[in-house]
Order: sequence, then C-alpha cells, then structure tokens
Amino acid sequence: MSGSHPGRIAARFADCRAQGRAALVGYLTGFDPDHERSLANLLAACEAGVDVLELGVPFSDPTADGPEIQAAMVRALAAGASLEGVLGLASRVRERFAELPIVLFSYANPLLRACDRDPAGARGFCARLRELGVDGLLVVDLPPEQASILRAPAIAAGLDWIGLCAPTSPPARLNKIVNDASGFVYAVSLTGVTGSALDADSEALRAQLEDLRGRTQLPIAVGFGVREPAQVQALAPQVDAVVVGSALVQAGRDGPSSLASRVADLRAATTG
Repeated sequence: MSGSHPGRIAARFADCRAQGRAALVGYLTGFDPDHERSLANLLAACEAGVDVLELGVPFSDPTADGPEIQAAMVRALAAGASLEGVLGLASRVRERFAELPIVLFSYANPLLRACDRDPAGARGFCARLRELGVDGLLVVDLPPEQASILRAPAIAAGLDWIGLCAPTSPPARLNKIVNDASGFVYAVSLTGVTGSALDADSEALRAQLEDLRGRTQLPIAVGFGVREPAQVQALAPQVDAVVVGSALVQAGRDGPSSLASRVADLRAATTG
C-alpha cells in the first residue's frame, strides 16, 4: 500500500512543512533505566519539541543498534521491561500529548510473540496498538519479502508501516519498500549501526536521498549517526525529518532536564 493514512503522522509532517522546517524524530528506549525515569524522560522530550516519538521496545538481541542503545536495552531489561510495559508507557504519553505521533520501534520477535498470544492474532494485536495510541510500526529486522505477516494487519488497523531503506538496497528492493510503506520512509544514512559517525555533507548521502525522493511521495526521514545540531542543520533542507536516537539516549542518562535541553537544541536546528 502506498500513501499515508490521514492520521497523526501525516498531520505532523504537514504542520512541519507549513512551518518551513524538517520534523525532529526522537528515539528513546522504553524502561531505560526503569519505568518511572523512562516516563519522565519521554514526557520531557516530547515537551521540549520532539515532533515524532520513536518508542523503543527493549530486546535481548538487537542487530541494528549501536553501543549506546544496546546498553539502554540491557538496563531496561534488567528493570523488568516487556512489550506490555512499553505499551503502558505509550498510553501514558498519549494521555499527555493528544496529537503527538508515536511510532513503536521494535525487532520482530517481541511483536510476533504478542501476535501469537492475542486471541485475535496479528489483527487483534495491531488493533490494540491503535487503541493505545500508537500510530506506526518500525520493525528493524523484518525484510520486505517477509513483512506482510505484520504489515497487512498493521495497515488494516490504521497503523502506518515505516519502510527502512539502506544505502546498499538495490533499486528494485527500494521500490518494493517504498511502495509498501506509509507514514514516512526512513533512510538509513550509513552502513553500520546506530550512533556511528556520520558525515552529514557526504555526496554519497546526498545522492542516496535524491534517489529516494524520486521513488516516493512519502516524507523522507534520515537517521543513524545524527547526533549534533550542525548535522541536523545540514540534513534538514534535503529531507522531511531527521532522526536522532543514541544522542538522546545518552542525554537521558543525565535526567529529564539534560534531555530536554538536547532536544531543544536539535529542534532549533531543523530549519536548516
């Protein structure tokens, strides 16, 4: 399915376009370092200017995440994190922020297990996500060839399916990813893991983003390795959104006020 649901994600991108800036997509790991402090950080980040919240489901075997987010997942799991617990956090954020888009960021395993446990299967689970206030799913390790097991019920429930496009994805694969996506397309800026060093002025990255722009009408978000306001400023004119994860997780370790300050600095750079 191509296009975007007329929901919170589409509305937020339209608002940002009207303001002449890129959206700031912020990732935080649920339950890092525990439930209460995670909730305080999530609310502080949203209050400080995150346009789209990527809420991470802790998983024991992450493959795309770098050291900072892996450590956050270890802390969260040690604090008793579960998918249900993270959905509880999403519900609390939704109570406070009625219009803020929430994307559930997960590996496939916890989601597929939850689908198996739901009496109504994947459709029932995805419908419940929507009821809790989740707007989209970003599943890191589910290839497009196998994604329909979750994508179809997610879209049927009114959730956006965020497509991940890597620098190494060949043209035919890129077309499949963007044609199956809704909400926005996530351009992975580099080969490697989250938090790696990124050259925001790279000609290769510029060409990758231009190529992607020619393949879809969906908003394009770029992430992996974006840490500093200067990088956000350099990337903002080329895309519809910039994704920051590891740097927010790191700032969150110093508490909500430190995290809010980092978010505010990054948000100020989204005008390019």
